[in-house]
Amino acid sequence: MSHETPDAKMPVSRPPGATGALILADGSVLWGRGIGAPASAVGEVVFNTSMTGYQETLTDPSYAGQIITFTFPHIGNVGTNGEDQESLTPAALGLVVRADLTEPSNWRSTRHLDAWLKANGIPGIAGIDTRALTRRIRDAGAPNGTIIHAPDGEFDLPELLRRAQAWPGLAGMDLARQVSCRQTYSWDQSRWQLGQGYGRQTAPGFHVVAVDYGAKHNILRCLAAGGCRVTVVPATAGAEEILGHRPDGVFLSNGPGDPAATGRYAVPTIQAILAAGLPLFGICLGHQILALALGGQTYKMDTGHRGANHPVKDLATSKVEITSQNHGFAVREDSLPDSVQVTHRSLFDGTVEGLSLRDRPVFSVQYHPEASPGPEDSHYLFERFIALMKARNA
Repeated sequence: MSHETPDAKMPVSRPPGATGALILADGSVLWGRGIGAPASAVGEVVFNTSMTGYQETLTDPSYAGQIITFTFPHIGNVGTNGEDQESLTPAALGLVVRADLTEPSNWRSTRHLDAWLKANGIPGIAGIDTRALTRRIRDAGAPNGTIIHAPDGEFDLPELLRRAQAWPGLAGMDLARQVSCRQTYSWDQSRWQLGQGYGRQTAPGFHVVAVDYGAKHNILRCLAAGGCRVTVVPATAGAEEILGHRPDGVFLSNGPGDPAATGRYAVPTIQAILAAGLPLFGICLGHQILALALGGQTYKMDTGHRGANHPVKDLATSKVEITSQNHGFAVREDSLPDSVQVTHRSLFDGTVEGLSLRDRPVFSVQYHPEASPGPEDSHYLFERFIALMKARNA
């Protein structure tokens, strides 16, 4: 359908059959067919280029506050199931797709994606020219927008536009508190294997405290599969609480929002952990907050990196990894002190993708080595973290 108003201004009336719309803050209205929950949501409109794993993407806590445009056309083809969740509650606000949701044709499917969206209260819209929307985001930055599925065809466009324009945006927004766990818990589930499902870690060799800024479950599974007993603590946990668990290492998870906002309470905690000399590993938001704790700065990117095909160069080995990414903020390289070295760099735009300390067992990456979805080129980073704990305990 993908009808857009002339000159990107508010329309006089909706096109025939339109039951969904995406209203951008500049007044553009993209009409389509509503899918998922009959509801509306306002947030940042982004695009994701992954060809697999739409359920994992929709349940990634890093997508809190965002409406996801999928560039891949066959969304819905593997249905949904209870195993491919990356969090208990989906964080994404809505989704935008080109074609109608595909009927499931996978043996693991237990529910149609449309029914799954309805059950989780997520509205969507189909029939959008996603290539045109992606180009707009790429060229002008990720806009604020309101997505709505209205089966009755009733749209209060001025109010929907007002909501899009009034939304403050992710800059300055601390969303980690919203998606973090509320209390400490233990995790022992390990990675999924065909014919076996998820395993259990019954003989751990190390104890890791994972600070949950919005942790994906597969990160915790990778730690468990590597031989770790994992204790997950809330984003607001202090250094005394974390160190009180007597861990062999500390992990800083991924998560949504502005790292500078989350850093107001997280940075002092991380600085105290650094002073204790423990091995420390950060991913995504954890990487950004670690940079802040080391004296660096972060900034909001125009479009961000979201997809499973991002090339990253390991500067130590010159090897290129194809990585899974989801972030809208990045570390400002020229703000980093001399004690920090850049270890990985994006081959798309040259941004910082990895850090390490020259004199301490501390490192981080901007991308997602646990994948889910995405390639597994970077799984070795979990082995590196475990090797650091092993060396410290030797």
